[in-house]
Amino acid sequence: MFKYLQKVGKSFMLPIAILPAAGLLLGIGGAFSSEATIAAYPMLDVYFLQVIFQIMSAAGNVIFGNLSLLLCIGLCVGLAKKDKGTAALAGVVGFLVMNGTISAMLSIFNPEGNAIDTGVIGALVMGLIAVTLHNRYQNIQLPQTLGFFGGSRFVPIVTSVSAIFVGAAFYIIWPPIQGLLVQTGDLIASAGAVGTFFYGFLMRLCGAVGLHHMIYPMFWYTELGGTELVNGVQVVGAQKIFFAQLADPNHVGLFTEGTRFFAGRFATMMFGLPAACLAMYHCVTNPDKKKYKGIFLGVALTSFITGITEPCEFMFLFVCPPLYVVHSLLDGLSFFVADVLNISIGNTFSGGIIDFLLFGVLQGNDKTNWILELPVGAVWAVLYYFVFRFAITKFNIATPGRGDDDEDGEVKVETKSSLRADAAIILEALGGRENIEDVDACITRLRVAVKDSSKVDKETLKKVGATAVLDVQGGIQAIYGAKAILYKNEINDILGVAD
Repeated sequence: MFKYLQKVGKSFMLPIAILPAAGLLLGIGGAFSSEATIAAYPMLDVYFLQVIFQIMSAAGNVIFGNLSLLLCIGLCVGLAKKDKGTAALAGVVGFLVMNGTISAMLSIFNPEGNAIDTGVIGALVMGLIAVTLHNRYQNIQLPQTLGFFGGSRFVPIVTSVSAIFVGAAFYIIWPPIQGLLVQTGDLIASAGAVGTFFYGFLMRLCGAVGLHHMIYPMFWYTELGGTELVNGVQVVGAQKIFFAQLADPNHVGLFTEGTRFFAGRFATMMFGLPAACLAMYHCVTNPDKKKYKGIFLGVALTSFITGITEPCEFMFLFVCPPLYVVHSLLDGLSFFVADVLNISIGNTFSGGIIDFLLFGVLQGNDKTNWILELPVGAVWAVLYYFVFRFAITKFNIATPGRGDDDEDGEVKVETKSSLRADAAIILEALGGRENIEDVDACITRLRVAVKDSSKVDKETLKKVGATAVLDVQGGIQAIYGAKAILYKNEINDILGVAD
């Protein structure tokens, strides 16, 4: 299961790679084009500026709005053994049919009910089903009269049929889950600072699977976030109260205690997770360490500037779920500390430096206690750095730059003919064509599923250039460094296997 989760996490890295850019667009554009920000800072109400900010926000939002679909596609591409394009198509078809089924059942049986959004859970379930069906049925042979629908064409068809049943299952099981979250919100709202801790912890924990969108709106926009008389008007919901007070020129003293549902974000997003990125970078074991600097810097800046954390969190969520739980506990603790210290910073949608400046620093310390966030953030940076560095090295967590891709073999200049000759030798050393089930490769390792590992000649593999040959369940891993992918392509070409 652990190895399988690592594969899932690695599959998600393809769509995750686009999130930092999307996060910056959404964070900057959304923060500076929101009505609340414009009301507080009229100098931003310039037509051409707002056009730019709104386009930026829309461009970033469309990525995050379809994040579940993108993750489903990444999962299918990453776990498909071959013909990855068909697997991706099957994932898209399955995901759309699943959500279409849920929507249809809601309109038929419960038109007045709440919408059902399964988030990343739905993407995971549908993606795993689609890629499993793909790997099993991509070469299926149907009767001659139905021959056109055989092979890879059969996969999207059977996936769409399966998706109907998956959608029906979610229609039944998801409403009770949503109801449980609402009941939990009632308890949190009435539990003081302890409730604030559980708000932060639960929201971060649910964020792993996209369910945090069921939690925070209850506090931001309903009575759970408080009610308050502002400038003669009764206002309901933590965020509505904050912005009403922000717009009230007669307001004095700290902003409402409803900011306890916002202020805890800043320590984690601006300080904690960037420090975790630094720890992950320092733990890279791949000899070509510099190539990982850009991705870690990108996700750290995304969290710091915009408060969008998914690019960073998905680097360790699936390879080590317990570390994500620790992260959630630390995030809950940051909410608790901010509440106890009366830090009263609001935000638009996240907790990056943009909102920190707009709704903390520029509002004055007398109203927000923003200065206290700096020492708290410094402590959180140290805490996250050492917790992540200890966990990664102690438990050998396969964060980017570690694990499968942490070794590098000797790289030689090879001609096409010599690669083909070496690939033929490797194929024979693996027990020949009849002993091969599947040939794949990561950055440094040739991964081969074999029927009988006793037929593998490890010494010959080493003579061809493998720095090590490892037995794994169901196969062999030969470490060839940068040539692994070249050998994989050549062997599959010899076998007549299309990738």
